[in-house]
Amino acid sequence: MIQFIADSLVLACLYALASMGFVIIYRSSRILNLAHGELIMLGGYFGFVIIPLLGGITWAGVILAFLCSFVLGLLLYFLFIRPLMGEPLFAPIMLTIGLSIMLKGIAGFIWGADPRMLTLSLKIPDAPHQIFTDLILSTYDIAIIFAAIFFLGGILLFLKYSRLGIQMRAAAESHLLASQRGINILAILALTWSIAVITATAAGILYGASVNISPETGLVGIKALSVAIVGGMGSIVGIIPAALIVAFAEYGVSRYIGPELSEIIPMAIMLLVLLIRPWGLLGTKEEVERL
Repeated sequence: MIQFIADSLVLACLYALASMGFVIIYRSSRILNLAHGELIMLGGYFGFVIIPLLGGITWAGVILAFLCSFVLGLLLYFLFIRPLMGEPLFAPIMLTIGLSIMLKGIAGFIWGADPRMLTLSLKIPDAPHQIFTDLILSTYDIAIIFAAIFFLGGILLFLKYSRLGIQMRAAAESHLLASQRGINILAILALTWSIAVITATAAGILYGASVNISPETGLVGIKALSVAIVGGMGSIVGIIPAALIVAFAEYGVSRYIGPELSEIIPMAIMLLVLLIRPWGLLGTKEEVERL
């Protein structure tokens, strides 16, 4: 039972890390970024390519991958999203669908369809560690847990106490009122996209190290989207209970019923929540009414 809880918790942390980008972008601009799964995939390839170039200096490579992700977020916003400001919301959403197809095609063209293991690039073996008598976690299981805590806690503290974080919260409430108070909305939205891509890169690197990375890795984004919707698209805190619910249900079905059936569990939970409480566990009803 202890091992079951731990494995489910690792999966929940991975889903929480992967779903942050959905919520961060949506709460600031009301855009559902359907290319986020492909950004997770691309982040994994960043780790696969960049870290070996630095001779396997893992932390330097990871930091450089995050810097590339930051720049990519800025480029995505200013090249694709910024020109559509003022247009109906379906326009940028449809654009992200096209962007997801384009990124997947580019990844397949450059790296091919074969899965790649990032453990060879990171030069950190995925060794098992016996935490307690009945509990074993691998190196990357532990890394996923700490990464989820670091990013989720860091983002919450950033939004609550930093000047930029407060401005991001103000922009999330109303672009018009925030701009009237002297907040540079364009800069805030660009920063939001960069932060979202950085979290996607973290999820992609850890997923690629613990499982593998391929152009199909973007499918993880679908499960991450279910977590964001279950928790409430505008609530970062809502990611926590949503990730736990989805992960424990999925892993429980996989372990006690069958792995094939477990693949539909995140979607089934998402559909159930949309029917009963479409604004999510910790979302607000007003958000749905505004849409």
